[in-house]
Amino acid sequence: MAKEILTVAQCYEADRYAAVQGVPSLTLMENAGRAVADAVVACHVRRKAVVLCGPGNNGGDGFVAARHLVAFGWAVQVALLGTREALKGDAAEMAKRWEGEVVPLAPEVLQDTTVVVDALFGAGLTRPLEGRAAEIVRLLNNSDLPVVAVDVPSGLHGDLARGLDDVVVEADATVTFFRKKPAHVLRPGAQTCGDVIVADIGIPAAALGSIKPNTFENGPELWGSQYPWPQPSGHKYARGHCVVVSGPAHATGAARLAARAALRIGAGLVSVASPLDAVAVNSAQLTAIMVKPFSGGEGLSELLSDKRLNAVVIGPGAGVGESTRKLVQAALLAPCVLDADALTSFQADPGGLFILLTPDNVLTPHEGEFERIFAGLLQRSQNKIEAAREAAAVAGCVVLLKGSDTVIAAPDGRAIVNSHAPATLATAGSGDVLSGFIGGLMAQHLDSYKAAAAAAWLHGKAALRFGPGLISEDLPELLPAALSALREELDERNFHPPGRAA
Repeated sequence: MAKEILTVAQCYEADRYAAVQGVPSLTLMENAGRAVADAVVACHVRRKAVVLCGPGNNGGDGFVAARHLVAFGWAVQVALLGTREALKGDAAEMAKRWEGEVVPLAPEVLQDTTVVVDALFGAGLTRPLEGRAAEIVRLLNNSDLPVVAVDVPSGLHGDLARGLDDVVVEADATVTFFRKKPAHVLRPGAQTCGDVIVADIGIPAAALGSIKPNTFENGPELWGSQYPWPQPSGHKYARGHCVVVSGPAHATGAARLAARAALRIGAGLVSVASPLDAVAVNSAQLTAIMVKPFSGGEGLSELLSDKRLNAVVIGPGAGVGESTRKLVQAALLAPCVLDADALTSFQADPGGLFILLTPDNVLTPHEGEFERIFAGLLQRSQNKIEAAREAAAVAGCVVLLKGSDTVIAAPDGRAIVNSHAPATLATAGSGDVLSGFIGGLMAQHLDSYKAAAAAAWLHGKAALRFGPGLISEDLPELLPAALSALREELDERNFHPPGRAA
């Protein structure tokens, strides 16, 4: 499955590439409308639809969809915003090919139908919905009519992943073309799209070579061939040694969660680096995970001078302040995952953190922590992808911006959106487990960007296997089943990762 995410401008570029390659724009519109009709028929057994057509090419797609629905035996009404005479180009041609009646867009068209096709406006909309269009959208959202949107729900901007005001169609399904856009994977836009269907309308895949996309939807296609499965000749030392830095005696649980996660995801050895006052409590709670005492930043530096300790997780339960800043400086002797308090401790001087970082490091802030060290960036950015991308460039390392639409960005401009995390992950400690997953993969020599992407994907997959009632302690125990499913999927795709026979 294709995983590229394209901006609105890149989608227009793909259309132009198709035209240069001899694919007429009318053919693309015909294929798009047919794909919408196919989706309506596949999703709904009732055979009566109203197609809401706008004044541009999105409306042209709607006229095509209406024609094909009639061919499938549906009763179809077309309601147009504006007049046929005002239509131009391909949309005007497709309106001519529609042999049925066209009625003005009005509230009455919603009264006697079972399915609505929203073909009012597409992803390139540059102004809020107003007038009759806004009135109809409000009525539609207050009804219980199922909606299939064309490209994006009307009112939703394809790049911003939000409406230009609060009037956006709330669709049950959206049919888009060639590749997804940011609005299909980022909230709040994705919430209005419903199920997203990506249709092949005849744009050559070679268009991607011209576009050179650098944003992707997360999945094993991006990192599966390099996933560090245990090898037959391997041993625990070959699988790396991850160190998780514990907080003080009263705040040790988060570090133990991360450590358990690192062990479950395959690190050969995992140690909790424990302040002296926390050694007893950590030792009492850990079995397969070792406890390594240290005292202060110098003590942690001495501990990590052993190069066999090849990945560090710091921040969960660490506490905010100067002592944590000193520990972070020591932790960065090795490839490091920085979470929670390790980030907030640099709120007053984020530049003092950034100067220490390299591409081998991963920052894992939620939006609140992100705002503390990248003040105002989310508000200034076009969307969450661009915010994470700029943050990674500024910090000089991988940034994983957590949320239901987690974004992983590398300092070279690549970005991945992890869009399948369930709501059950909104529970205390789930971020600590994610940090441990990343650190465990980095200990096994998966590079920081792919480790963050793989960890986020597996984090979501593990949670999906449980459902309601999930707590953070469940996640590491759910991982083996998620890993087994991943191995089966990779085998089916003939990825044959290291250590597996072809």
